[in-house]
Amino acid sequence: MRGTRPTVADIRALKGKRPLTMLYVETVEEAEAAAAAGIDMLSIIDPLWTPRMRAAAGDCFVQVGLLYGQLVTAEDYLRAAHRAMQIGGDCVYCASSLGTIRALAEDGIPVVSHVGLIPSKATWTGGFKAVGKTADSALSVWRHVRQLEEAGAFGAELEVVPDRVAAEISRRTPLVMLGMGAGSGADAQYLFAEDVLGCTRGHRPRHARTYRNFAAEYARLQAERVAAFGEFRADVESGAYPAAEHVVPIEDAEFEAFLAGL
Repeated sequence: MRGTRPTVADIRALKGKRPLTMLYVETVEEAEAAAAAGIDMLSIIDPLWTPRMRAAAGDCFVQVGLLYGQLVTAEDYLRAAHRAMQIGGDCVYCASSLGTIRALAEDGIPVVSHVGLIPSKATWTGGFKAVGKTADSALSVWRHVRQLEEAGAFGAELEVVPDRVAAEISRRTPLVMLGMGAGSGADAQYLFAEDVLGCTRGHRPRHARTYRNFAAEYARLQAERVAAFGEFRADVESGAYPAAEHVVPIEDAEFEAFLAGL
């Protein structure tokens, strides 16, 4: 049952009307929290995409990430995309070739691709840094967007591009532009849940904003976990565990009969 979950047509209709919110989530708890908070869109990678995650995501529009490199041929992507949609995905993310994107779109799969800094292809734009800071580079991003339009994509992640460039591109394309480090002119603001929650592993990008300090809470919980395990070990060694309340009793007469039987 879709409930009140938005469709591709609904998301398209919101372009230019109000900014959308989007989070990359990895756990059922994160998906549930995003749904409860009223987040519009979620990104969940294919290996984590299950019926349980669909239920947790509630009425969030979910983009299922098909992993570049693990899938190779257009047929690989088509099979994975249909599987993702059957579980309840609303669109798929594909950073593969224009031909693969076209094949997905022609088969009726809503596709989101990627422009600007594309992590899986960052070597072509000089590594993990901003793209579009020169006129030539910005026009290259624009040409890529136009190619995605022609291939039939529904939207594109627009990553680490100057805000003025991103705004001009977003208003000139029918694609829904999901901005990550691309300023307020993109159609959606997209962050990773781990950055929002303050538990980022490794480098935290400039555009990330932290709203809670889960890292400190996780550290506190780990210290409590170690302490609890240590107390258990000490109780076993001292004989305090197991105590009478932890064992199954037997009547004396039954125990004597058992001994006699032995």
